[in-house]
Amino acid sequence: MDNSVLRSLVWLDFRLAVVFTVIAPLLLLFWAYKDKNSSVLRSLTIYWRVSFLLAITVYLLMASLPIGFLTGWAARILMPVSLWFWQDLNEDIDRSKGKLSLIYTSWRWAMAIYCAIGTIFGVGFLKCGFTSAEQLDDSCKILLEAPLQFKAIFHNGVNVDTLAFGAIVALIVYLICFAVFAIFNLPKQGRIAFRD
Repeated sequence: MDNSVLRSLVWLDFRLAVVFTVIAPLLLLFWAYKDKNSSVLRSLTIYWRVSFLLAITVYLLMASLPIGFLTGWAARILMPVSLWFWQDLNEDIDRSKGKLSLIYTSWRWAMAIYCAIGTIFGVGFLKCGFTSAEQLDDSCKILLEAPLQFKAIFHNGVNVDTLAFGAIVALIVYLICFAVFAIFNLPKQGRIAFRD
């Protein structure tokens, strides 16, 4: 693929990611809180916990750590799964009437489609996750441009080693929490989100 086309697609994806994975769910969270819709609130709370991996990915890529290519790909799989996995939440949302439920369901479908396309597109760049930062090819470096621009705007002057350390610690904590959930909670809880 031509580098200019790839660069355009990467920046389009970055903009769509901000809209679909940050702004829209944040607005829906406030709306659900205002309407006291417990099912949508619970679903979005789970989503935010899972999508934290995407934030960690941005910081890993700011530090040019190749593992960020792998965590970003995994986040695109886990986010829509977190939105559709819970049987009780899906049933409650399907039963409820009103604009919030309709818009929330529409956003979940849009997220599933967006993440599916991103996951398929990202398969071609998984190789970047297995290469040292010094040996990344041009296509991998193009994928780093958006996180590096984010760093220049929001973390200008912050040492790259500090960002790398914070991102790695956050990833380790995330993986421990995910493992605890998968090993202990999920077998007991099943697909029911409200079970204690």
